[in-house]
Amino acid sequence: MKQVLNHVELPDSKGFFGEYGGCFVPPQLEKILEEITQAYLDIREEKDFIEELADLNRHFTGRPSPVFHAKNLSRKIGGADIYFKREDLNHTGAHKINHCLGEALVARKMGKKKIIAETGAGQHGVALATAATIVNLQCDIYMGDIDIKKEYPNVVRMKILGANVIPVSRGTKTLKDAVDAAFEAYLEDPDTQFYAIGSVVGPHPFPMMVRDFQKIVGLEAKEQFTEMTGRGPDNLVACVGGGSNAIGLFSAFLEDSDVAMFGVEPAGTGFKEGEHAATLSLGTPGTIHGFKCYLLQDKQGEPLPVYSVASGLDYPGVGPQHSLLKDMGRVNYVTADDKEAIDAFFLLSRTDGIIPAVESAHAVAYAVKLAKKEGKGKTILVNLSGRGDKDIDFVIETYGASYGL
Repeated sequence: MKQVLNHVELPDSKGFFGEYGGCFVPPQLEKILEEITQAYLDIREEKDFIEELADLNRHFTGRPSPVFHAKNLSRKIGGADIYFKREDLNHTGAHKINHCLGEALVARKMGKKKIIAETGAGQHGVALATAATIVNLQCDIYMGDIDIKKEYPNVVRMKILGANVIPVSRGTKTLKDAVDAAFEAYLEDPDTQFYAIGSVVGPHPFPMMVRDFQKIVGLEAKEQFTEMTGRGPDNLVACVGGGSNAIGLFSAFLEDSDVAMFGVEPAGTGFKEGEHAATLSLGTPGTIHGFKCYLLQDKQGEPLPVYSVASGLDYPGVGPQHSLLKDMGRVNYVTADDKEAIDAFFLLSRTDGIIPAVESAHAVAYAVKLAKKEGKGKTILVNLSGRGDKDIDFVIETYGASYGL
């Protein structure tokens, strides 16, 4: 099993994690993606690339992000001790900057003129706009109309940073449709553009590339947690939409059989069609956006509408490595609904002074339940993947009255 779980050895040469992943794209893209794959495999070994990315991580992003023992929250719950890997403290406010800097450097090295991408909550869009500025590339960000209204502070940030924010008004007007639009734009000019996918999804090499840039989260956390406590964590918890922040944390611990892992999906307002985005919990294997994964789909294999209070989690597919980890039973994929997430949003804000992203609040919500179940003497390390600045207006307008605001 060690060999199967070794993140260095997965995916295989064709981009598969077991039966998941691969590269199912139009013929005109096959050669382009092969070039990106080879360029990335070459670049990641180059001394100059490694040193430039390390320098940006340290002096621009602010890595390493700290691990924080949430003593007040832990005391209030009365169970296991909860710790947070503070990716919310990264420059731009989330874990997304980790892979955006890497992808932007790859794009520049390949001689591309423009980076394009989709975004849901806007964190990937802000991070990519920031990275594009650093490497002097143009940037187009596709974002659904609903998410533009919901996450408007991030729209403003992208525009200030010089990105062109392109509204997507078709379909559900959310993340899946933004991905569709960005992919179509990429097809029009794959030679001068670089599609910087925002999670561990899409055709090969993107699930591998994004995971590799995100694994710094787990590597840091493993060392930091051991230094703080004298041993490793008993449990890891992270929210899962596409799955980049979760795979970033989990990667360093996959071979540690004594560490339990929990990926938290959005249950939304219920488990009826269109009311959730619990892909790994309720989906079946299928193909979307050029790769195979667990997918919420109809009988014809078309993606079903999805929903979450967190714009960054409402995607009908999921990363192929997560799909494999589910089948292997290595990671437990669970859910938290809208109410639980918003309760956790306010709980953490009022116990430890940390306003989390609504996406991250799903992980906090499950960690609270897990802490009660595990009891004293156990530990839980949560990837707090983003901060909630972007969500404040929406949360207060929608839920404020219920929380005394």
